[in-house]
Amino acid sequence: MRLIFLGSPAFAVHPLVALVDAGYTIVAVVTQPDRPAGRGGRLSPPPVKEAAVARGLPVLQPTTLRDPAVVAQLAALNPEVGVVTAYGELLRKNVLALPPLGYLNLHPSLLPLHRGPTPVAGAILAGDQETGVSVMRLDPGMDSGPLLAQVVVPLPPTAQAGPLTDALFRLGAQLLVEVLPRYAAGALEPQPQAHSQATVTPLLKKADGQIAWALPALVIERMIRAYDPWPGATTTWQGQGLRINAATVHAAWSGAVAPGTLVGRTEAGAPLVATGSGALALREVHPAGRRPMNGAAWLAGLQGAVHGCFGV
Repeated sequence: MRLIFLGSPAFAVHPLVALVDAGYTIVAVVTQPDRPAGRGGRLSPPPVKEAAVARGLPVLQPTTLRDPAVVAQLAALNPEVGVVTAYGELLRKNVLALPPLGYLNLHPSLLPLHRGPTPVAGAILAGDQETGVSVMRLDPGMDSGPLLAQVVVPLPPTAQAGPLTDALFRLGAQLLVEVLPRYAAGALEPQPQAHSQATVTPLLKKADGQIAWALPALVIERMIRAYDPWPGATTTWQGQGLRINAATVHAAWSGAVAPGTLVGRTEAGAPLVATGSGALALREVHPAGRRPMNGAAWLAGLQGAVHGCFGV
């Protein structure tokens, strides 16, 4: 089959490589334009572009797929099927209509749960006990197309969004390679999603990572894992920025102090912070301008100044 692939971030490399290794003829890899990155603002290519170039695949980087000239360029490639994994732009009907077999999409959630741009973070924030990956046929809606296959896996209570996303796309890449030939042969009938059960995740902003200490410790701990690596769970201590990389809930703690108050330390020496319900032990922190460090080491470095509130 003549296949067109659309994707951009690092985890989208897994399905691209799997398709190449499976012998598919990839007529084009469509990815986002190079963007400024780092302190110097030097243009940096999307990881999918780097992987495609390394494998000698043709690459297209249109500013938008709304441009009629770009649509005509894609049509001229005569793709039979498309694969989309985190491309970064919704496909309009004229683009969806180009391949006779449509586009298959890899989504790291158990659809219809956690549609939208941040499904892995959504599953962690919701406290789900299982997650997975779905292969669906795209329609004009937001992750609402009919399902072809799903794989369910446990969601560990310590899972972080970054590593979990990568693991799910590795799993999904193999599922995609298994599903695609069966779908093309007509042996797999897409099944409509249960739209009444759908949930939708939002696009995260940097401000979403600011910790509100009045929330329960359980919610903040999930937030720390869900917002790794971006936007991160952040607060301040004595006017300086502090990112919380890892924490443990102490649900049994109680006290008549303001949420965010540093109330002591655990037996292992980690800072213990009051929340709206229970307390949170900070196992790893990242002070602004410094390297990440053990929470106990950070607390010891305060040299006795262990009274105060976070976020003030």
